[in-house]
Amino acid sequence: MIQRVTEFKLVAQTGPEPSETSGTKVLFPLTDSINEKRWSAVTESFSRGKLSLEVSSSPNAKIGHHILILQKLSSSQTESYQLGEFILLFNPWCSEDEVFLKDDEQLKEYVLNEHGIIFTGCADYIQSLPWNYGQFEEDILDICLKLLDNSPKHLKNPAKDCMRRSSPVYICRTVSAMVNCNDDNGILFGKWDDPYTDGVYPGKWNGSVAILRQWNNNGCQPVCYGQCWVFAAVACTVLRCLGIPTRVVTNFESAHDTNGNLTIDTEYDDEGMDLGRSEDSIWNFHVWIESWMARYDLRPGNDGWQALDPTPQEKSEGVYCCGPAPVKAIKEGEIDISYDVPFIFAEVNADCVTWICSDKGKRMKVDSDTKHVGQKISTKCVGSDEREDITNNYKYPEGSNTERNIFKLADKRRIPQKPEKQLDLYLKADGPNYNGANVKVSAVISNKNSMTRVYTFKLSAFKKKYSRYSKGKCIKKYHEEITVHSNEDKIVEVELTYAEYGEFLDKYNLIRLTALAIDAETKESAFTLKDISLINPNITMQVLGVPVVSQKLTIGISFENLLPVALNNCVFTLEGAGLIDSQLEIRLGQLNPGEAIRKEVSFIPNKVGLKKLTVDFDSDKLKDVKGYLNIEIQDAICS
Repeated sequence: MIQRVTEFKLVAQTGPEPSETSGTKVLFPLTDSINEKRWSAVTESFSRGKLSLEVSSSPNAKIGHHILILQKLSSSQTESYQLGEFILLFNPWCSEDEVFLKDDEQLKEYVLNEHGIIFTGCADYIQSLPWNYGQFEEDILDICLKLLDNSPKHLKNPAKDCMRRSSPVYICRTVSAMVNCNDDNGILFGKWDDPYTDGVYPGKWNGSVAILRQWNNNGCQPVCYGQCWVFAAVACTVLRCLGIPTRVVTNFESAHDTNGNLTIDTEYDDEGMDLGRSEDSIWNFHVWIESWMARYDLRPGNDGWQALDPTPQEKSEGVYCCGPAPVKAIKEGEIDISYDVPFIFAEVNADCVTWICSDKGKRMKVDSDTKHVGQKISTKCVGSDEREDITNNYKYPEGSNTERNIFKLADKRRIPQKPEKQLDLYLKADGPNYNGANVKVSAVISNKNSMTRVYTFKLSAFKKKYSRYSKGKCIKKYHEEITVHSNEDKIVEVELTYAEYGEFLDKYNLIRLTALAIDAETKESAFTLKDISLINPNITMQVLGVPVVSQKLTIGISFENLLPVALNNCVFTLEGAGLIDSQLEIRLGQLNPGEAIRKEVSFIPNKVGLKKLTVDFDSDKLKDVKGYLNIEIQDAICS
């Protein structure tokens, strides 16, 4: 029997032009034992013309579709039999794989978890957005592999592309580029301004599955529309599906440095309105992903989490993609490391310089802030929906000597010492602030001079998008001459009503406050700004009965209109991997001020385990209110 088995060899091949030289075709014999470091196979049984084999792939094999062929060798000819097809993925449980992650709890979170939390809002009020990644839904793997096959590199040279598919760095860059459609037949079309009538407003999405299926079903045409958290979440789904440990990361007060000088210069007029002259900007938050891998292409010390950003901001090697950039290199300011470390370093650590420009063209520097950018960098905790602060992964503590030295190393310049200011100004808003209620704002003007001063004080409130303000949409202006005695703190209180701000709000309910104080005599000035995020009413959800797979489950959903106006065309949209096949809509009609509504919804779960049901509330005046419920679905046998 052993003699007959040695007549056989196996062939594993992938791609349109498999070859041994490219590594897309591998021939290997049957051996006595499995070798986990290369392709190998052993005989489990061989009798009555039936051969049973155990096959093990190489840890650095190419991912994707493979064909397994059995070759029978003889002196005269070689006979080949196709045994079947299979798909290879990266294996983070394998110690020889470049994406190996040894922590079992992290593997459950960053590879196996189909549900997550994405953090949005602003640094002072961080909101939790539930998301269904759905990487194990029935057709998602096929769509993810189709995404790779639609990349420009594959279309140009399929054989070369398949040859490089053993590298997680290469796959991550491909996915980063293909999740946006700027250079290719990618998944999402990004849009940050109205209107969205010919597509889906980005805040409406609850998960990646509907987006990936729409792209696949519509002939790989871009899905409209995405913004940063949508790009990041879809990329997370694809990479987890392919076996690469991945997590979604949010950076609050995130800089977009277009000219690479690590400085964000902003010009305001004397009313506090951004003049919009700079291409640089600071987003209230920006979302990207991190993937775990070894970096054998770099000098030692750069393994581990790598930052990737599929949102199309700047080109990298001629393509709209970003990363993988080692988080360790970002922290150390090692801007010579591939890929795109300088850009991400600026996102978390750029300095902000503020200028006031008068009508006569005079430009006055009023503030230089080294601590504003890169706050509360966040990701979901392992095993819970809580927030983990990972700011220290990206930079040393703000204001520390080490942090400043790292900045100087990256920027090649010294920051001059600022003279002590005699005038200080800051804003505070008593929180939490709820959508529909009045917002009370306090400006504190501090006179550190030995003499009484008279200040011209101006406060303005604007609508703010999470990425930038909408120019011209001013909510309120306040102007007053304020006398402040020596070493005194003077408090000026201003109130915003719903009647003033309500019509300007969007999904994020963000209001930007700017305040300017100018000494009438010395012309010394102080400028500050603050973003306020208004809290929407909560959606409450309750499981009614025992959740059992393949049995009807009923959920109670409640919502109360806390706004002082009626809400029309109200609708709940439900989604959840393993719970609902696609999406479920429940139309509610009109909700009057103070009116509460409760609906019971039934569906049949199709998977066992912990699942996340998300619900989105929409109306004419209040949109994309999110809620979620974690549900442990039991096996029918256990129940």
